[in-house]
Amino acid sequence: MKVIKGAQVYAPERLGKKDVLITGSRIYKIADVIEVPQALDAEVIDGKNLILVPGFIDSHVHVLGGGGEGGFENRMPESAITDLTMYGITTAVGLLGTDGIAREMTSLIAKVKGLKAKGITAYAYTGSYQTPICTLTGNVTKDIMMVEEIIGIGEIAISDHRSSQPSFDEFVQLAAHTRLGGILSGKAGIVELHLGDGSRCLELLERAIAETEIPITQFLPTHINRNPRLFEKALEFAKKGGTLDFTGNEDADYWEKQCGEVRCSKGIRRMLEEGISSDLFTISSDAQGSIPLFSPEGKFLGTGMGKSSSLLKEIKECIAAETIPMEIALKAVTSNVARILCLNTKGHIKEGYDADLLLLTENMEIHTVIAMGNTMVFNGEPLVKEVFERGSRD
Repeated sequence: MKVIKGAQVYAPERLGKKDVLITGSRIYKIADVIEVPQALDAEVIDGKNLILVPGFIDSHVHVLGGGGEGGFENRMPESAITDLTMYGITTAVGLLGTDGIAREMTSLIAKVKGLKAKGITAYAYTGSYQTPICTLTGNVTKDIMMVEEIIGIGEIAISDHRSSQPSFDEFVQLAAHTRLGGILSGKAGIVELHLGDGSRCLELLERAIAETEIPITQFLPTHINRNPRLFEKALEFAKKGGTLDFTGNEDADYWEKQCGEVRCSKGIRRMLEEGISSDLFTISSDAQGSIPLFSPEGKFLGTGMGKSSSLLKEIKECIAAETIPMEIALKAVTSNVARILCLNTKGHIKEGYDADLLLLTENMEIHTVIAMGNTMVFNGEPLVKEVFERGSRD
């Protein structure tokens, strides 16, 4: 048992000062005051002057490392558990990317299982940029149905010179098989789409919505803020009821000047001003993935790397720079992600939900991270590390 006393709770909606009782991996009770008998030996966590929010859900993490554009020297490193927990991520969805050859599904699922064994919740998408997609069982629907960790496909690249340039029929069939897998397994069956800088933008997606019975909620287009033209097209998609996934960026100042990237905070402010529902945006980190820069002719010029820390940075910027209320900004990494990925016990601070919780300081810095009831970070210091991160006597 754990009881968090006297924190300001955003669930993500504002609840005010509350006590929260955790038993095992679940939230048992939320009340103004909770008194636990001493005989039960509950751990008491002082939440005074702290903010309690749901654990962050990152729907796009290259847990095996991403990259490879420009040669083998540009391969990015894997995610360590502390790369996630130190920035408040208690649920991560792992995926392959440009390189579905040297990195493959068996390794991805093994890595996801390892993160789960460390104490956080972890899922995966089957496939990579390329189509026909690489799978674990040889069949998309079977992967989603029979592999616990797999909840959809991604990131499938469209409008990008690195993609397989799938035809409309190939794209629709892939989405249909994914949806069927979700229906038969009770999972999201989400189609996570990588959007590049190509002039076609969301053309394949728009056609699929207009010409087939596949619902708009089956798709999660990501990197929608990579340039102004794409963002304007994405706004039209959101006005039809689609959810948009912004990519967080610790180096947003550079990329905003270099290629016109739309900052997450400005993009979300624009969505709200356009009257688009606050339920229809998410932010993911693209952590451990490469952020390559190409010339107009497609020549590789250099690369950066996505970082898990970008989620908290973007939420802070939404609140401070764009005066977006905290309860609205937090939805981008909590309740909205949980909804579109069908993670029915995640994304909220509610009785009966998973005890995935963050305590933040008044300056929005990480104080404590609790994943499935287990304390992963306390007072800003990691309690759970990878084997290679530990000292010889740990």
